[in-house]
Order: sequence, then C-alpha cells, then structure tokens
Amino acid sequence: MIRYAMNDLIAWKNRPDRKPLLLKGARQVGKTWLMREFGRLYFKKTAYVNFDNNPKMKQVFEEDYDIDRILMAINIEARLSVTPDETLIIFDEVQEAPKAIASLKYFYENAPEYAIVVAGSLLGVAIHEGVSFPVGKIELLELHPLNYLEFLEAMGEKGLADLILSGDYKLMSAFKNRLIHWLKNYYYTGGMPEVVQHFALNKDYVQVRRLQNTIIELYENDFSKHTSAGELPRIRMIWNSIPMQLAKENKKFFFGQIREGSRLKDFELAIEWLSDCGLIKKVYRVSKPAMPLKAYIEFSAFKLFLLDVGLLGALSDLDAQSILQGNTIFTEFKGALTEQYVHQQLISATEYTPYYFSPPNSRVEIDFIIQKKNKIVPLEVKAEENLHAKSLKSYCEKYQPEYAVRTSMSDYRQQEWMSNLPLYAISNL
Repeated sequence: MIRYAMNDLIAWKNRPDRKPLLLKGARQVGKTWLMREFGRLYFKKTAYVNFDNNPKMKQVFEEDYDIDRILMAINIEARLSVTPDETLIIFDEVQEAPKAIASLKYFYENAPEYAIVVAGSLLGVAIHEGVSFPVGKIELLELHPLNYLEFLEAMGEKGLADLILSGDYKLMSAFKNRLIHWLKNYYYTGGMPEVVQHFALNKDYVQVRRLQNTIIELYENDFSKHTSAGELPRIRMIWNSIPMQLAKENKKFFFGQIREGSRLKDFELAIEWLSDCGLIKKVYRVSKPAMPLKAYIEFSAFKLFLLDVGLLGALSDLDAQSILQGNTIFTEFKGALTEQYVHQQLISATEYTPYYFSPPNSRVEIDFIIQKKNKIVPLEVKAEENLHAKSLKSYCEKYQPEYAVRTSMSDYRQQEWMSNLPLYAISNL
C-alpha cells in the first residue's frame, strides 16, 4: 500500500538537524505499519518496542533517563544491536509509558544521532492527562486515513492519481466517468487501511461495512475503557450526533439538538476527548475573511467532522446502492457526505487549515475558507453538477476576493468570478 506520508518520513530521515518524530493519528489509520515499513525500506535494522502489556520496558524508563542504559534495554527487547544511522528505533503505544515520551528530550539533547519514531493511539488523551511532553524537542507528523489519491493507487489506478496531480483538466474530463466511479466507491469505502486493502482484493461491499462497523465498535469500546463513567454518556452523545449535525443546512454544531437546553460547556470535555483521540476534527468559524484567518477564529462556533467518510456512512447506516447509484431518500444527506469528503482531503492532501464563514444576520454560509499564502479563498461544496452557487456569489459581490472556488462533479471551468474544481481533484486546490 502506498502512503504519501512515507515521503515525509524520508525527508525527516535525511535532515541533519532531525529531532525524534512523534506520529499522531487515530487507531487503525496505519501508524504501526507505516513505521515498520519505513524501517524495513530505509534502515538496515529496526528496533521495535511496543509498550502495550509490556511492564518490563515501562520499568526501564521509570528508573532514570540514562541513554546508554535505555539503549541496552532496547537491544535486549529487540534482539539486535542498535547502531546510529543504521537503526530505526520505534516506540509504539507510547501513551502506556509516559516516561518514554519524556525521554525523547534526552535522546534529542544527548544522542541526536539515533533515529527515533514514536506513536500512540491515545497519545493526545495521555498528554492532556498530564504526561510530560518534550515541547521543542520533537517533530510532529499526523497520519490520516488514505486520501482519494492514495485510494486510487490502492485500486491499481496510479495512472488516474498521476493524472490528477498533473493538473491536466482536459485529459481528466476524458476520464471523468472513471474518476467519478472510484470517487463514489471512496465515499462508501473511505480510507481506513484495512478496509481499503480488503476492498482492493475483493470488491465486497458487505464485508467493507462489516469491517467499518468493527472499527466503530473498537472506538466505542475505547470510550468506556479510557473515560470516566460521568463523561461517557456525553462522549457517546457527541459521537452519535455527528451525522445528524452534518445533515443540517446550517452545519454549525448545535448542542440543543443533542439535549434540550445544553450548551458548549456541558460537552466541552467530551469534544476534546474525541478530538484528542483523532476521531473527530473541528472546523472553526471565522468572524471575518481577512488575513490571517487564525486571528478571527470564533472558538465557540464550529462544525465537527469524523476522521473518515466511509465511517460516516457506516455510522449513518447508508447502504452501498444509495451512494453508488443515488436515490431520492439519500439526496439530503449527500451534501453532508460530500462536505466530509472535501474536509478529509483538505487536511490530508493539502497544506491548508480549513475554516468556515457565516456572517451574522445572514443565511449565507461559505462551506470552507482557506488562507493560500497571502490570499483568502472561499470554497463552496456541491454534491452533484449543480452549478448554482448563491452563497459564494453573494460573498464575492461583498468581499471581492481575488480567487473563489466551487467544487462539484462538473468539469474544471474558469468563470469571471470563480473557478469550478472537480471534486475528484480537490487536492489540487
């Protein structure tokens, strides 16, 4: 399986001033596979240490942060001799050994010649619970589910992925039907590696949904294992309400629709827990489309997205036929699924941080708004070939942006006031 994050790992390996690397990401997105494959391909040796149910290795880091002693323990655990520049050291499920996270500071300061990558499924939760975090002494990389380009490669369609990356929209138009065929399959399958791998081999939609439901069940088991009894109901309410919230015309998260009279403060901890696990993503509203967007964030207004479009379909009980062929019952939710897809591609296949814009006393809402260098770019999302973009047009008339983008199933086209970018090429934004 091709993961584009491998290029980031290679660049990290070759940096003369590299720091220990922390790989973030939800469970089941492929962190362990990626780290081990990176070690197999680009190092002579890999020293793999998993802290899950490994009390002896946890104890090693409880003593002190003597690097020579820690390296000796790694040698014994991994059954090899760790050597600088030839060995990749991997700490997996590192949230189970808080002192191992803290030790990265000492590796950086006293033994920078060693290449260390660490990962943990509930790392964000562990850090918020008081784990000492070596700020400034590590590098961060987040791994997401496979994006659409990676999915195409997994389906044996590298030529289509390369075509999208080339930006040749005339040629893309000639292969539009194939691109949309695989896009709809991606809507259903999503990008969880195990699901994609199975689908690539068997094209079995029933088994895809079984695997997705198993992953959802795994996540929901984590809720009860790693949270207090008092917080558990709120986490479940937020998790189960996301499909309903995304299906609304105004997708700002309304707590009153979960429980009458509820406010942000009632669910703040639950949202942060799900976010720390990588299971949901926040997109904040900005109060003004101006530079820099981060300065205009409204922290009390946001949309919530799941980590994966396929899991959103599974959590919503959407059947394959509805997504692949479409029907009138599914029409209203199609916009939610498409917006989830676009968000997923923005955070995994582009460099942009997405926000959204909804001015007060107005029904106009710009689905996403990004900062592209020194330009503010509004982005309107359409599920089909509907070329009406009333909100975007109103925004452009008022704010006169240099660039505006609508993304839909239609071919690429340039108009006076905006560009239409095909949904399958949103990574080219």
